[in-house]
Amino acid sequence: MEFLLIASAHFLALLSPGPDFFLIMQASLRLPIRYGFAICFGIALANGVYLLFAVTGLEVVRETTWLVSLLKYLGAVYLVFLGIMLLRAPLQSFDKQGGDSFLQIRNFKRQFIIGFMSAILNPKNAIFYLSLFTVMVSDQTGFLTRCLYALWMMSAVFLWDCGVVIAIGQERVKRRLGRSIYYIEKVSGVALALFGIFLPFAL
Repeated sequence: MEFLLIASAHFLALLSPGPDFFLIMQASLRLPIRYGFAICFGIALANGVYLLFAVTGLEVVRETTWLVSLLKYLGAVYLVFLGIMLLRAPLQSFDKQGGDSFLQIRNFKRQFIIGFMSAILNPKNAIFYLSLFTVMVSDQTGFLTRCLYALWMMSAVFLWDCGVVIAIGQERVKRRLGRSIYYIEKVSGVALALFGIFLPFAL
């Protein structure tokens, strides 16, 4: 029962589109699917870092005011930066090989870092996982079981995000969208910038 409650709460959180969703969406539209997977892995690994804190009972992120504030402002700057990069992206064919934008460089390491930084600089991830384990996980739940919960959630993040990449990144989908991709990029840019602007006031 405990696992079902945790899995349900986590799944509902996944359904709520946040900065990671818009980041994944723009990559899926502009880059081959494999680079989207790199972003997904970066996001999942960053979630794994916070899950490690939650499993081991290290609530330093939530309880250290200056650290939360630092994450908020660094995350805000990073999201606004990503938003500006998308807003500045020129109109171009979706299958153009490469691009001048920081976000369109076809490099696995670069895309992994973009995804990792997006998730690790979002203090909401830390607070969500720490709160989840504090409220929903019993003190009697063993360490191994807690690790399995964390592994499940990290895997769920990765698989869900990869599903988004596969759904959006198919050639027929991109061809159907055509020139609309340019405007979707702009909407994503505005969304990321707004997430960044309001992040310091959200916590």
